[in-house]
Amino acid sequence: MNHIIGAKSATATPAVKWLLVDEESAGQRLDNFLMRHLKGVPKTHVYRIIRSGEVRINKGRASAETRVESGDEVRLPPVRVSDKVAEKAAHPAPGREFPLLLEDDSLMAINKPAGVAVHGGSGVSFGVIEQLRQARPQAKLLELVHRLDRDTSGILLVAKKRSALKNLQDQFRERETGKTYLALVKGDWPAKLKVIDQPLHKFLLPDGERRVKVTTPEDPDGMRSITLVKVAQRLPGATLLEVTIKTGRTHQIRVHLASQGHPIAGDDKYGDFDWNRQLQKPGASPGLKRMFLHAWRLQFNHPVTDERVALQADLPPELKAYVDHAQRKTPPV
Repeated sequence: MNHIIGAKSATATPAVKWLLVDEESAGQRLDNFLMRHLKGVPKTHVYRIIRSGEVRINKGRASAETRVESGDEVRLPPVRVSDKVAEKAAHPAPGREFPLLLEDDSLMAINKPAGVAVHGGSGVSFGVIEQLRQARPQAKLLELVHRLDRDTSGILLVAKKRSALKNLQDQFRERETGKTYLALVKGDWPAKLKVIDQPLHKFLLPDGERRVKVTTPEDPDGMRSITLVKVAQRLPGATLLEVTIKTGRTHQIRVHLASQGHPIAGDDKYGDFDWNRQLQKPGASPGLKRMFLHAWRLQFNHPVTDERVALQADLPPELKAYVDHAQRKTPPV
């Protein structure tokens, strides 16, 4: 047997593998099926091994567009993965379960805490989805249906079947879901301001960090964004809002509210930084150490029964304590 001198065991080339396609993967394009099973292998390499005929379905050649079917046997040739991916495999995310609001065979709805990313990337080695997969190694599939910002708490949907994932993502895209957040903003929100219909434009800062700004309808890169706002409670120097989004743009609520001169408390990207510092001081009130944005209510049609599901995640203790304290300071009307 030949040995590669100086080869690292973590990145040594593995042997040929045969994968049996299960019902969950049935109907997927071959290229997408391979991307899931060859994590860390560049897309260009995946397409090269398909074109070369090294990937086979039931011992026959196939194209990237070929749909795999349940029971198919897919041959995977030996491939190398990057040191980074090998390192990640050697040190997986710590398994973690999250508070459940709903779970059945198709999906789960969790109450995500603030400060936890939904997935790894952008300087974060792992997030909710990686931790869930590690905690549930027997799960055939766990995929995020949608996203929440790292510092936003509240309802997050995870699909347990590919059919449920597609159905729910279609509902989000077609605006058939109802998504309402609770946000505490600076100042006295105008009662008449109930709809914000302003396009948003994504851009990158010099260091590569993503930002969003309000733009004009003429901007070819602007995406129409609609936010509905209802005053829930007026507090000293601030207003608690119920915010329903009709479009799911990146940082939509944060940018829309800040554009009206009422930034969200604790927002470290679009907020009032002096105000944020004041809010963090414990003093006579519990200090606010996080952004006050919470995914409070979510409605959708169940992907199997088509029944309307209505979920609610109450304010987490640290946000509720802040509101309760502010209420006690509010003078009677």
